[in-house]
Amino acid sequence: MNDPEVKVGIVNAHRIRLNLNGTFSAKGERVDGLQVVEYDEGGILWNDNVYQRLTFKPQSDDASFSLHEVTIGKDFHWERKETQTFRGILQFIVDEGQLCAINILPVEEYLKSVISSEMKSTASLEFLKAHAVISRSWLMAQIEKHRQVENEQRDAFFSFHRTEDELVRWYDREDHTLFDVCADDHCQRYQGITKASSPQVAQAVEATRGMVLYYDGQICDARFSKCCGGISEEFGTCWENIDKPYLKAMRDGKDENDIPDLTIEENARQWILSTPDAFCNTQNKRILSHILNNYDQETDDFYRWVVQYTQQELTQLVVQNLKEDLGDIIDLVPLARGKSGRIYRLQIVGTKKSIIIGKELEIRRVLSHSHLFSSAFVVDKNYDRFIIHGAGWGHGVGLCQIGAAVMGEQGYSYKQILQHYYPGAYLASSLLND
Repeated sequence: MNDPEVKVGIVNAHRIRLNLNGTFSAKGERVDGLQVVEYDEGGILWNDNVYQRLTFKPQSDDASFSLHEVTIGKDFHWERKETQTFRGILQFIVDEGQLCAINILPVEEYLKSVISSEMKSTASLEFLKAHAVISRSWLMAQIEKHRQVENEQRDAFFSFHRTEDELVRWYDREDHTLFDVCADDHCQRYQGITKASSPQVAQAVEATRGMVLYYDGQICDARFSKCCGGISEEFGTCWENIDKPYLKAMRDGKDENDIPDLTIEENARQWILSTPDAFCNTQNKRILSHILNNYDQETDDFYRWVVQYTQQELTQLVVQNLKEDLGDIIDLVPLARGKSGRIYRLQIVGTKKSIIIGKELEIRRVLSHSHLFSSAFVVDKNYDRFIIHGAGWGHGVGLCQIGAAVMGEQGYSYKQILQHYYPGAYLASSLLND
């Protein structure tokens, strides 16, 4: 049985420069070296010819290709461009008036890069095994879902509800239609062979080869985020109102059920303004340097953090991000919180009008030039300043990467890590094949 393949969308642009590091075949030619591919009136221009689809196939196992100007961390505070190198097939298609570069490769090879891109390959073996399982589970769940909806009309890249005084929007990873997953944080980080892998990463992937999490006979949609802030969140707080029993709120510590009711505002404030014990509550530089990639280490206040705005700065942010003038912003009022304390309905009060926004990622985007670390926050006002105290980094659903990495360092097995973050799920071999 052959390994299934995955199609990964790497970059969209009108003009893409790349290097073929080795011999590839394309349109009956054997080619290598620098190539330039451009969008041209609905087609793909390459070597003075226009095509509907263009595919470069490697002619040896060690052949690779390098794409220039690849954006990583899109819209996040660490956004930057890199030249990235990949193995496998490179395919160009037309996507909404520009080119889309897609990498096609075996799932298990893809996972070696994902694990090294999401976290450092020097993390503990048990944590890397756990990450291999959840990355594979989430990917296979997406491929399976794509197959089920291939002939159905899909919505655009988000779902939303809008009225005159309310905007509720969520952004899901399942919205891609031309490929299985993208290469950035919207799905899970995939940076090809650019990120140095290690024998330990290869060992983690091989040791769990084909293994995924199941719940009630279905492959788990195994979500994960950087730091839950002490309590993980439920699926419906961040995406559509669906109950996924294995994505429940739980304490990120030895007593998983020790959860205060953070849907109550007073409790949420007390929790966020304190630093309770949790696996992810660590400032251990040695552990963090082993698990966080360099640009992630630029953030050292992920468990509890503070952001301050003047009234003028906050007003400008809201106008810029909502494209609506509410007047001067005079209050931010949490209307609904999830079980981790994350706000999923927030009222923004202006001198001209008020609006209710959600869910968690929309709130994070509206109140920041990029993203707030999370929507688990409380607001204090001091004259014309808004002081936002927050907890965690990311949506908080499923596995907490910092917490799981600490568990691995403390001697927990990968199976114990998975049981902790996905209660009721079980390991089994995936039968999905291409």
